[in-house]
Amino acid sequence: MGPRSSWLTPAVVVVCALALAMSGCGGENASSHGARVAAVIKPLENPFFATMRAGLVATAKQHMARISVRAALALQDTAGQASALESLIAKGANCYIVNPIDQSNLIPPLSGVTAPIVNIDSPVDRSAAGAAGVRITTYIGTDNIAAGRLAAEAMAGRVSPRARVAVIAGMPGDAGSTARTQGFIEGARGRFTVVGPVAADFDRRQAHDAAVELISGPKGIDGIFAVNDEMALGAVDAARGLGETGAVAVIGMDGIPEALAAVRGGELSATIAQYPFTMAQLGVEACLAANLGKTIPPTIRPPIQLVTRRNVERAQRNLPRPVEHFEDPLAGLLAG
Repeated sequence: MGPRSSWLTPAVVVVCALALAMSGCGGENASSHGARVAAVIKPLENPFFATMRAGLVATAKQHMARISVRAALALQDTAGQASALESLIAKGANCYIVNPIDQSNLIPPLSGVTAPIVNIDSPVDRSAAGAAGVRITTYIGTDNIAAGRLAAEAMAGRVSPRARVAVIAGMPGDAGSTARTQGFIEGARGRFTVVGPVAADFDRRQAHDAAVELISGPKGIDGIFAVNDEMALGAVDAARGLGETGAVAVIGMDGIPEALAAVRGGELSATIAQYPFTMAQLGVEACLAANLGKTIPPTIRPPIQLVTRRNVERAQRNLPRPVEHFEDPLAGLLAG
């Protein structure tokens, strides 16, 4: 199965964002104007990655760069995503942005690439990449352990010390899911009892079914932390169907629009918002700065912010930007 793009053609997204004064869309010059960026990301059916794509496109346009974006068809489409990257590499680019399905599926096509490689969101395995001769210029992604701890802190304010709180995790082996779960368990110590994790593959329906079993089980459950908002919304659906809305605290992660609406409506207790638009913005900026020969930090942390009913209206107004101010660490590299 090949990758998917949801706009222009079913095979590839190509955005030419050059100033009208520039001739054509080519150019190998070391400038952000006309620089060619190629990106491969996860499936667009998840609003998080649709927003990521929007951030890639908007930032490239802002800097008058060209960008080609390909998206995998599904979270199981590791081979298709790798094939998409191979196709982009064959066409050539000044820099590559990769959001891999897993830690190793994009390493083979990157072998031999000499242009800068910017890894966003889901990490590439640095050891495996190094062994294959692949040099990752920078990793731009959420501190998922810190995000899990923040979720535990928020949960502790909503349940008693005797509470049983379940974790609904993503796909087994997914680095982000594992780190968020780890952070949540660490943050829960001495505050409440953690049940699970239960894997639901980042799928809303699977999370719904898992939550139904957890809530209606013999010991019951007082809270659920789902490591992404799609699964948190599945848990909200389950609680609503069982007449337990409000009785079971549910916290998600991502800050997608539907989750923010659920927070505002009181069905979702909170979400740990991360910002795929900002993550994508930083990815393009890192590419362009690296193409100019600037030194890029090896790791860049986009913001994570707790959204509750207290600040959800502001969060909705600010989308796709962070609810609180975030200082762009790369802006100065492109200003000169």
